Amino acid sequence: MEKNKFSVKNGIDNIKEYDNLFKNKVIGLVTNVTGVDKNYNSTVDIINNLYNLKLLFAPEHGLRGECQAGDKVENYIDNVTGKEVISLYGNKNIIIEDKLDDIDILVYDIQDLGVRYYTYIYTMYLCMKACSRKGVEFIILDRINPLGGNLIEGNILESKYNSFIGMLPITNIYGLTVGELAKYIKDKENIDCNLNVVPITGWKRGITVDETDLPWVPTSPNIPTLECALVYGGTCLFEGTNISEGRGTTKPFEMIGAPWIDCNKLSERLNNKNLPGVYFRPVYFVPTFSKYKEELCEGVQIHIKDHSEFLPLLTAINMLYEIKELYPNYFKYDIHSEGFKYKFFIHLTGCDYILNESLDNVIKKLKYDSNLFRESIKEYILY
Repeated sequence: MEKNKFSVKNGIDNIKEYDNLFKNKVIGLVTNVTGVDKNYNSTVDIINNLYNLKLLFAPEHGLRGECQAGDKVENYIDNVTGKEVISLYGNKNIIIEDKLDDIDILVYDIQDLGVRYYTYIYTMYLCMKACSRKGVEFIILDRINPLGGNLIEGNILESKYNSFIGMLPITNIYGLTVGELAKYIKDKENIDCNLNVVPITGWKRGITVDETDLPWVPTSPNIPTLECALVYGGTCLFEGTNISEGRGTTKPFEMIGAPWIDCNKLSERLNNKNLPGVYFRPVYFVPTFSKYKEELCEGVQIHIKDHSEFLPLLTAINMLYEIKELYPNYFKYDIHSEGFKYKFFIHLTGCDYILNESLDNVIKKLKYDSNLFRESIKEYILY
């Protein structure tokens, strides 16, 4: 173990201690490339070797993390195990419960980011509902919240803005492990499923993933690093604008920009705000894909100076307001996206007041909702 690192075990590392939950059961497994133990062994291989694994289910980005955001994932046969892989993302014809007839338990093991617009939790939510309808036990192999579990930021999603990037009345950054969130969902959404959580050991709130001896596997193609995961809860909002969120660069979500931005002016104005734990460096970049492909963009890169002080959502919202003020004739956030009822930005924010009311009013509303949500989750905290 590295010096000063906390020794932590995720649920998959503790699976043998909960052998009674899996032994002599026919198993379906929802996982992806992040489903590994401390020694980088795949959860797929572990369960396939120890128990009776029948079916695999893949979320957004596929079982092996091979698909880009929003890509439709078709059903296929996994060439490693020979098991059928059922896509749970981008295939409207899939009814999950139809696939549960021949299994006894459905197991879920995916590393999440603790951010509302990260879609894996909605795969979990739909699986819980399907298990409830079919009488199938649902087991979560819990994983730490990489942000540490103390940070809660944002507004509670308004139900009229529900979509697959926001299905639940939770804040943008919700401060729970997936196991804790599942218990919260079960009660708040009245899901009558037999839920079990194989717990994490050695972890407590406030410990971020980089302070542990756990491996960090990129959770999706555009979250390549932990630093990216830390900023994503804020800068994902740029997806709903005509500002590049850094896709097509080596620093997605850490860099934002556009061809019409003056990077030195923007960085100076943002640094003058003295936002906690962050420095904005002026940058030039040319995306290889996505917005402004092969065009020179100017913008800023977010450098986190202090992880304990950094507030991703507060940072991103201040960035958006500065850009709106500096470039009112260029900046757009009224962009519609196929498959969404409202503007994409509104589905991301889960409300209609961000960028439409004063920054001070928005911050007050976000703090109010964050405090409300923090109180509502207290009884579901496991660690």
